[in-house]
Amino acid sequence: MVRRVSKQKTPKIATGNGSAAAMLPPGQIFCPVGRALDVIGDRWTLVLVRHLLGGTMGFQELRQRSGIAPRVLSTRLRQLAAGGFIEPARNGARPAYRVTARGRSLEPIISAIAQWYLRHGLEDLNVDPNRFTATSPLSILESLPFLLREDRARNVNLTFEIRLTGLGGGVWTVGIANGVCTVRPGFADHADVRYTADARVWCGVALGITSPRKVVEEKLMTKDGGREAMDYYFHQISRAHEQKQKQTKRTAPTAASARTRRTA
Repeated sequence: MVRRVSKQKTPKIATGNGSAAAMLPPGQIFCPVGRALDVIGDRWTLVLVRHLLGGTMGFQELRQRSGIAPRVLSTRLRQLAAGGFIEPARNGARPAYRVTARGRSLEPIISAIAQWYLRHGLEDLNVDPNRFTATSPLSILESLPFLLREDRARNVNLTFEIRLTGLGGGVWTVGIANGVCTVRPGFADHADVRYTADARVWCGVALGITSPRKVVEEKLMTKDGGREAMDYYFHQISRAHEQKQKQTKRTAPTAASARTRRTA
């Protein structure tokens, strides 16, 4: 019986002239993006850190804001704590979590992802902004720092008070100070402008789906105080969606543009 002796293949080494190289496992390849995602690439990591950047929160508060199933949330919180991104804390008498310095270092990444979604993702994913009118106003309010128009908010100091009734209602203070937006629950010590409305109505206005002038005329929302308006200082996803559609139409072929004008 003749035994076959297998020959061990020698890995090919790149010579710099385009020849084939050995296939390395991903972990051995220096790719800053890939290696960063090895650490923070889980779906819920940045979402949970994003919410905790706003302050100390308990388990149920994080569930309410993220919609994560309890078992998954427990697992992710343990992983984040083990990775040094969050740590146990107290929120009054209740156990809670807060971000560490390592967790706070992720803030620029989280902000960049949010800005990408607002400027590109909505259009690329063909998201209908109307579906968010049924969302909780809390989710929109806590997203306002990502929606701030920095060009218009620079050197501005304003305080808005939002009073909402109905499902998800409450009172919040939204501040703009030198290009930075902060949101906190509760009444403002001093409000330059105060909005009062049903929560669902305000969601439509905040997202640019409903005209603020129209809902004020119909007495569905009241606006007290100065002339400043929130829609001037914050991006509104519905209007951004419409503007991009208009730009697309303007760059379409001349004949198509003519047909559009005739039927408008």
